[in-house]
Amino acid sequence: MSKKVYFSQDGGVDDIISLFLLLQMDDVDLIGVGVMGADSYLQPAAEASRKVIDRFGHGKKLEVAYSNARAVHPFPTKWRLDAYSENSLPILNESGEIKTPKAPLAADDDLIEKLMNSNEPVTLLFTGPLSDLASALKKKPEIEDKIAELMWMGGTFQERGNVAEPDCDGTQEWNAFWDPEAVSTVFSSGIKITMVALESTHNVPLTPAVRMSWAKDRRYPGIDFIGNSYAFVPELSMFETNSTYFLWDVLTTCALEDPTLIKQKTVKCSVYTDFPRDGRTYLDDNGREAQLVYDVDNKRFFDMIKELGKKTK
Repeated sequence: MSKKVYFSQDGGVDDIISLFLLLQMDDVDLIGVGVMGADSYLQPAAEASRKVIDRFGHGKKLEVAYSNARAVHPFPTKWRLDAYSENSLPILNESGEIKTPKAPLAADDDLIEKLMNSNEPVTLLFTGPLSDLASALKKKPEIEDKIAELMWMGGTFQERGNVAEPDCDGTQEWNAFWDPEAVSTVFSSGIKITMVALESTHNVPLTPAVRMSWAKDRRYPGIDFIGNSYAFVPELSMFETNSTYFLWDVLTTCALEDPTLIKQKTVKCSVYTDFPRDGRTYLDDNGREAQLVYDVDNKRFFDMIKELGKKTK
């Protein structure tokens, strides 16, 4: 039986690849897509998402909802520019038109509508900030009963995060740091949460060997798309920071399809909302319960990406 899924993403390369992979999954019934201008600029990210559905969606009829959420702490401009490159890929622009429409509602209201109209609980896949879910919960708290689970790529329980900005203490992960209050709102709900945190993906780095593996199979349009998309993520082996890119969002997406790929444990956690630690998720004996992914089968994970990538023509 297929699993109803609503996907909220923030337009980075990993997010766009996650959308592509979702569209190839036999056990996923994708009922909605929301896009945020977080790790991207909204217009090119949303357009690229619509084009991915057109090119790789096997005729599935979807709308893409544009978020009106705004950052508390914006992502770096350099990272956000990848959305323009992704939107310009030739394989997404061969037809010369975009058929998948923009949803009439903003992403938070689109999420509410999709949940309320569903005849069964919906799994939420969020690979960006939680702002639209938090907004939806505030507007219509009863949607909580319509949610089977939230799979979220966000947070970290390491001493250091991946944020290096003047207005933080360096303990935060970006998707939580972008809107700390949203994390607090969602953590205060009763929604079942599985977290793919920074430490969850240490076993799935994007290496030269992985890139070469995709290059060798570029005769498959889906694999070619994946390889070209990740070409926008440079290998900065000589840099002290940002030297390794891990497949954060794609792991979250693949774990939704096949939970046997991962190992997880129960933690109790909370989030700070006060400066300069706002957005830091931390272990807390009095906090909310969540499942934390702590390991992944590297070979099966990359085999799954390749298998899904070969399903398109």
